[in-house]
Amino acid sequence: MRNELRTPAELEKEAERFAGTLTPGDRAFLVTLSGELGAGKTAFAKAVARSLGIEDLVNSPTFVLEKIYQLPEGRPFKRLIHLDAYRLEKGSELALLGFDELMLDSGNLILLEWPEKVADALPVPAVRLSFVVQDDSHILSYG
Repeated sequence: MRNELRTPAELEKEAERFAGTLTPGDRAFLVTLSGELGAGKTAFAKAVARSLGIEDLVNSPTFVLEKIYQLPEGRPFKRLIHLDAYRLEKGSELALLGFDELMLDSGNLILLEWPEKVADALPVPAVRLSFVVQDDSHILSYG
């Protein structure tokens, strides 16, 4: 599936639609977000967080690598974990963040930016999203 998003409002609406389709399984729900710098990965993660009821400031975890947000009662997941692997050099560095333990908890929704940096340590994600900037729009592909 491929969507062309031209405005922040369109991105917000698509993130809300996407978040509404997610359901927990027997382990964490892993969503990978791929794309160049400025392609919309963090903007999409922020919009997903808002649509799930997170009122805290959500920004890129590039320098802290991981941010964990508690979701309000009544949501399908308990926590949103936003990871940014941009500064990691290999997948084994995910262990320092407790990634394996995070994956065991079905209450976790994990959004991972820059999955290609740590691909050797990742399980198969539930959803792969790819972001590309083309002319004046952002292209979002689901895989």
